[in-house]
Amino acid sequence: METDTPPIHKRATVHIMQTANVCDEWCRSWRIYDRILPTAFLFGVLCFLIFHVTIAPPINFPGPTLINISKNETLDSVAQNLKDKHLIRSTTFFIQLAKIFGANSTIVPGEYFFPSSQSIISVARRLAHGNFELVPVKVTLPEGVSTFQMAEILAKKIPDFDKVAFLKAAQTKEGYLFPDTYFFVPGNDPLIVISTMESNFKRKIREPSVASAIASFGKPISEIVTMASLLEKEANDLKSKKVIAGILWRRLEVRMPLQVDAVFPYIIGKNSLQLTRTDLKVNSPYNTYIHKGLPPGPITNPGIDSILAAVTPVPTTYVFYLSDLNGDFHYSATYTEHLAKQKHYLK
Repeated sequence: METDTPPIHKRATVHIMQTANVCDEWCRSWRIYDRILPTAFLFGVLCFLIFHVTIAPPINFPGPTLINISKNETLDSVAQNLKDKHLIRSTTFFIQLAKIFGANSTIVPGEYFFPSSQSIISVARRLAHGNFELVPVKVTLPEGVSTFQMAEILAKKIPDFDKVAFLKAAQTKEGYLFPDTYFFVPGNDPLIVISTMESNFKRKIREPSVASAIASFGKPISEIVTMASLLEKEANDLKSKKVIAGILWRRLEVRMPLQVDAVFPYIIGKNSLQLTRTDLKVNSPYNTYIHKGLPPGPITNPGIDSILAAVTPVPTTYVFYLSDLNGDFHYSATYTEHLAKQKHYLK
């Protein structure tokens, strides 16, 4: 009796052929992948290299930077200047991009600020469109910093700040450059910076409560600011500053040396705990151990609390004071008492 079902050996043969076809197709696809994958990998490596050789910012990008483009400066010279200052990697690629963004043979002149690293595309677009991005930089000058310390802070914060010019112009301004938080534009002239801080000082001491206290005290502003600069380094809180102000003004009245350690960081860069007996004899007009009276001028730029403390001293019977290792103050009316407290608190 016949049936439509093929014999078993025929079915097996068909199955084997189908399997062989699948395997053949699978092998062909893998051979294609074998050709595609290396190509794709090489293409990826090539793109990576192109990006890092041309587009990406240099590894040694200088950080906050100010670039001045003068009038009629050529595109070629701008490109070379940018490369020399490590803002771009490729002058050729920059020139082509600048032209694409609309620059012809020159760039829009002016000062361009780069707060951080940028791709060559961003640099070219900004310079072609005249996008200067001169964003004011926040600078905080703590109370009690000297003009030298101010110069260091300003130079770190403001790109292309002329520290030398600042120090030269600020030589006679110690004490009168008010410590505060300011916003300065990159490339600011040091004279403008100094004028801004001087104006702030004058504005602060003209405030009614401060001006009234200064007028009532009756001493010249030069003496007040010099005393305030000492207080700024001697104590951290207003109450202690007022007590110490009373002691120091009293010493001046009785023609006793001030013997203030705060002058030595200004003279030789040493604090109280580092001083030796030899240091106390250093020949300087600011040395309050060997010269009576106030120093020739301020040693820091004091804040408003120190200025107020200088003109509102607390009267006491004390003539001596010392700060222990925890920063707490101990006052004495006699030298014997002072020596005993030195032995007890300073070991």
